Amino acid sequence: MLENYHTHTTRCRHAHGAEEEYVLSAIAGGLQVLGFSDHTPFLFPDGYRSGIRMEPEELKDYAQTILALKKKYAEQIHIHLGLEVEYYPDRIPALLELIKPFGIEYMILGQHWCGNEENEPYNGAATYSDALLKRYCDQVIEAMDTGLFSYIAHPDLIHFIGNDKIYRTHMERLCRAAKEKNMPLEINLLGYTNGRHYPRELFWQIAGEQGCDVVLGSDAHIPQEVVNPDAEKKALELVDKYNLHLLPRVPIHPYI
Repeated sequence: MLENYHTHTTRCRHAHGAEEEYVLSAIAGGLQVLGFSDHTPFLFPDGYRSGIRMEPEELKDYAQTILALKKKYAEQIHIHLGLEVEYYPDRIPALLELIKPFGIEYMILGQHWCGNEENEPYNGAATYSDALLKRYCDQVIEAMDTGLFSYIAHPDLIHFIGNDKIYRTHMERLCRAAKEKNMPLEINLLGYTNGRHYPRELFWQIAGEQGCDVVLGSDAHIPQEVVNPDAEKKALELVDKYNLHLLPRVPIHPYI
C-alpha cells in the first residue's frame, strides 16, 4: 500500500490527533501519497448541526492546514486535499459553491445516510429493510453518474441482515454499475481495525464476480491507523480469495 486517500481530522468530531501526526505516520509507514478527506460540511436547513462532520466555517482552516503541510513535506510525501461526501442530490449544488474557493482536489463518496441525515436511519445500523437496501444502491449508483467522485468508500457499509439473495440482487446491480463506470470500490481497513460489520465477504465475492476495480483505504481517525499492516494483510487476503482487481494506484480525479 503506497497511497491512502481516506484520512480524517479532529474537525469531524470523532477523530483524534494533529494533522501533522498523520503525515509523519504516513511517512514512517512508507506511504508515497496521503490524501486528507475529512467529512464534508453541508449547509443544512433549519439550523440543524451535524455531530459527525466539520462545520462550514471550519473549511477554510481545514484547507489552509492541509495545504501548508503539503508544502512543508513536499520532498517526503505527496499530500492531497479532499473531502468524504454523502450524495444528497438537493445539497450538492450548494456544497460545490461552498468549497469552490478552497482548492479541494478530489471527493470520495461515503454514503452514511440515504436522502439526508436529519431524519433518516444510519446506513450502518442493522436492518432487515429491503427498501432501505434498494435506496442505498439507487443513491450510490446515482452518485456515480454525477462524475463527482473518485471512488466509493466502504461500499458495503449498508448493514443489511436480511436474506442474502436479496442482498445479492441489489449489490450485483451496484457492482455492475461500478464496473461499467470504472468506479473503484474501497476495501475499508478501519472496518478490520475496529471489528465492524464490513468489509463484508459476500459483497466482495460479488465485486470479484463482476470484475470491479478495488482500492484500499485506511479511513484513519487516529495517526496510528494511517498505515496498518495487519488490516492491510486481511484486505489482501480478501483480494486473493475473490480474485479482486486491486489497482496499483488510486485513480483520483478532480470533482469538476
